[in-house]
Amino acid sequence: MTVRKHVIGSRGLTASVEGLGTMGMTAMYGTPDDAESVATVHRALELGVTLFDTADLYGPFTGEELLGRALRDRRDQAIIATKFGGMTIDDDGKIVGGPNGRPDYVRRSLEGSLRRLGTDHIDLYYQHRVDPNVPIEETFGVLGQLVAEGKVRYLGISEASPETIRAAHATAPLSAVQTEYSLFTRNVETNGVLDTARELGIGFVAYAPLGRGFLTGSVRTLDDLPKNDWRQTWPRFAGENLQQNLRLVDRISAIAEQRGVTAGQLALAWVLKQGDHITALPGTKRRAYLEQNVAAAQIELSDDVAEELSAAAPVGAAVGERYIPATMATIEQ
Repeated sequence: MTVRKHVIGSRGLTASVEGLGTMGMTAMYGTPDDAESVATVHRALELGVTLFDTADLYGPFTGEELLGRALRDRRDQAIIATKFGGMTIDDDGKIVGGPNGRPDYVRRSLEGSLRRLGTDHIDLYYQHRVDPNVPIEETFGVLGQLVAEGKVRYLGISEASPETIRAAHATAPLSAVQTEYSLFTRNVETNGVLDTARELGIGFVAYAPLGRGFLTGSVRTLDDLPKNDWRQTWPRFAGENLQQNLRLVDRISAIAEQRGVTAGQLALAWVLKQGDHITALPGTKRRAYLEQNVAAAQIELSDDVAEELSAAAPVGAAVGERYIPATMATIEQ
């Protein structure tokens, strides 16, 4: 069992069709387990996963530090993706402001990421959230310079509108657009983001393809989550929203049971079925879940089953916003 590779975008980046999201290793999803997280990164490499995704905001800083330690003697085997500007972070790792795309901040952020990751270049560098106060051309102007300097190989943008994607791409070519996408969150199909990436020859990286674990069927009540898990505040898990959303999960689970796979594996296979330019980015800090996710990349989903899943969880069926209001405000609609 090994994950196949494909081309991401049209600039020359090649990586596994399924990456490993590492946000939960040091932040947001309960109590960290550094030893298991490092072992999960190493196991991912053994299984053919080459794309590892982090951000300076994860922790802040601890996510990059952990991934740097895990890949210290394996750097040449990995495609490291990290992000800047999701929030303004000072040198001590304290969040002191909102999204930041100022050229001087971009350079400072990159130097910090290089240091924490223990590398001399970032393979894929994303603007984490668009700064409404800085023209996108200014941000990607300096990012283009960083590519020319060899400190960054490929560029990406996260949670951006089609208009912003086009403007960024015209300034410094993008290899990837990263946005939430799953059977639980399908708005990129209707807001132009997925079509824009395909049209421009940009790879689409789907984060939270398991609906932050919800599509696995493992969360039935908030009691199934650690008390310090940020999903405790997730609008889709609140009250009646949860009960309605569980109906979607149960439909997916029933289809998966008929085919002898898990609901999560079927949900991942569905994401990969949506286009050759799509990379799935499930996150986990445990080897057992990683191995289940990697197995999903081997599933050859028929058109009939894909359509059945699409009908079971149609666009707009999930109840509740993706994030709390303050976080939603940082996402371009």
